[in-house]
Amino acid sequence: MLPTIADVLALETVRRGSPRVVAGADRLDTKVRWVHVGEIADIAHLLRGGELVLTTGVALPDDPEKLTDYIGELSQVGASGLIVELGRKFVGELPAAVVKSAEEHGLPLILLTRETPFVQITESVHSRIIDIQLEELRASEQLHEVFTELSVEGASPAEVLAQVTRLSGRPVLLENLAHQVLACEPGGRDAGSMLAGWESRSRAVAPGERTAYDLASGWLVTMVGARGQDWGRLILLCEAPPTPRDMVLAERAATTLALGRLLERHQESLERQAHGTIITGILTHAYADPEEAAARARAVGVPLTGRRLVSVVIRPTETSDQALDGHAQLGELAEATAAACRDERLPALVGALDQERIGVLLPLPPRAQADPALTSLSERLRTLWPSSFVLAAGSVVESLRDVRRSFLEAEQVADVAVRQPDGRAVYRLPDLRLRGLLHLLRDDARLQTFAERELGALLAHDAQRGGDLTRILRVYLDSGRNKAVAAQRAHLSRPAFYDRLRRLERILDTDLDDVESCLSLHVALLALESFRRETR
Repeated sequence: MLPTIADVLALETVRRGSPRVVAGADRLDTKVRWVHVGEIADIAHLLRGGELVLTTGVALPDDPEKLTDYIGELSQVGASGLIVELGRKFVGELPAAVVKSAEEHGLPLILLTRETPFVQITESVHSRIIDIQLEELRASEQLHEVFTELSVEGASPAEVLAQVTRLSGRPVLLENLAHQVLACEPGGRDAGSMLAGWESRSRAVAPGERTAYDLASGWLVTMVGARGQDWGRLILLCEAPPTPRDMVLAERAATTLALGRLLERHQESLERQAHGTIITGILTHAYADPEEAAARARAVGVPLTGRRLVSVVIRPTETSDQALDGHAQLGELAEATAAACRDERLPALVGALDQERIGVLLPLPPRAQADPALTSLSERLRTLWPSSFVLAAGSVVESLRDVRRSFLEAEQVADVAVRQPDGRAVYRLPDLRLRGLLHLLRDDARLQTFAERELGALLAHDAQRGGDLTRILRVYLDSGRNKAVAAQRAHLSRPAFYDRLRRLERILDTDLDDVESCLSLHVALLALESFRRETR
């Protein structure tokens, strides 16, 4: 931090000259970048701004108007102030016009009433400036070393914030762009009071620059992000205006946090890809020998051999309208699921099955019970994932050869549960009631014959003509036979929808206003869905 004019006036070498401020007394906090000795009147063009000019005035003009111009030019180029030694050119006082001009331009004007070697003043001030610059350089080097080490070690946000507090002695917080606190280091203060009403308080602080100090709140705020994509803010709570070292500290910490997130995201995405490839390989029989799948899983730290295997499918109940946003949401859900498994000490394969589902293959020790592990996993995930989801589990199997059947079961459970979630931690096949029964009977020839008898004519009609009447029937039945609602869901006008219902009645030779007929058709459709999912 550069010295101010007030700091210069406090130096012993300056005090020997009995300094007296005659103009700009309210500007003594102006920073002094350098001290320049000059006697000529046209010195302004030689200055760069921030200089404190020392002069005896011997070469200054006598004309008050020209002296006024001299003051104006110094102010215009950004000189921090002017010190005039009395006795050679000016005796006792400066011309009133000079003092008035300095006051009007806001230029601090100081008189030295005793003779003072200017060289002593310049040496003292320059020595202080250089010492400050060296101190800042050493501090910057220290910060560079500390945060470089944190970056290399892959430090967590909590560890980064702890270092910021240790180096600054101030509380620090990391928040996302929704003004939710991601990490907090209170630095000895009461965290509860510090975080009270945080979101509303944070929204009120919106500096215009990437790193800026908000005087009203006492917050030093810097954006956190990389590659032009900001994702959070680092906030240093300051009781007094921050020093340049504080600014460097905040920016260096923000860079470390941004780099850490990039590295973590890259690493985790590769891990999710590896896990997803193994799960997909198991489901599609891509591995000739189950041992190959077991070996691949073991290589990524998930032992499958000699374990009871539980297949889990997780589906978010709230999805984005944008495909890319939905894909990103699913990726974040996969990361949260992996984190929940780690927190619960459950080694597992976690990867995306498609654009809507996360698959988890959970190996349990031979004597471990599946229900407590699944419940703990679900509860932990709900603390990590802000949006709602359903977690569906398939049957527990003893061999990799049976994992595909377990996954298909879990997928069906998830697909049904996501339509009407009731908030339970884990969904299983018995929770599906009629759908669960039909799934269990899917291989029964009598059920297959029933579905074919009920729907065969309609399926043949759609296959021959490329129609969608089967879909129309499903929409009608899912809407509780409410024709107005069904037409809206089918995106058809009511006359067009009613026309399709009449065609359905002719093809099926039934009355769609009859409750029992509709119940029979609905069961057949659910059975058909179970058949198709199994042979997919």
